[in-house]
Amino acid sequence: MADHQQILTIQTTGKSFSNITSTVQSVVNESGLDTGLCTIFLRHTSASLLIQENADPDVLKDLSNFFAKLVPEDGMSYIHSAEGPDDMPAHIRSVLTKTSEQIPFARRRLLLGTWQGIYVWEHRRRSHYRELVIHLTGG
Repeated sequence: MADHQQILTIQTTGKSFSNITSTVQSVVNESGLDTGLCTIFLRHTSASLLIQENADPDVLKDLSNFFAKLVPEDGMSYIHSAEGPDDMPAHIRSVLTKTSEQIPFARRRLLLGTWQGIYVWEHRRRSHYRELVIHLTGG
């Protein structure tokens, strides 16, 4: 068994989904490992990491709309407000989703389903630099 680890920084564009599938696939390709497990960890508490539909952008729009209703940014519902009215809702959204994913790979290819993509979901209104730790274990 061997390990490969890389830290990547991506810039988000405010509330949006950043498709990082090809970026993660590049790390797998460059690792020299053929088969194993890819762990992705997002080092933040106001953004999420998820595997989701990559063919129809309406799925991502519906997710955004659903979470906007579920966790409103009304500025009055939360005690924590030091970083603006979108900060505490962003923390809640990240708790309801994930900050890590594990994906098997074989023949240096992520074994995602046909319609799956890997996304960083920015929950804050403005752009941020987000760090991802990608750890591969395999042979």
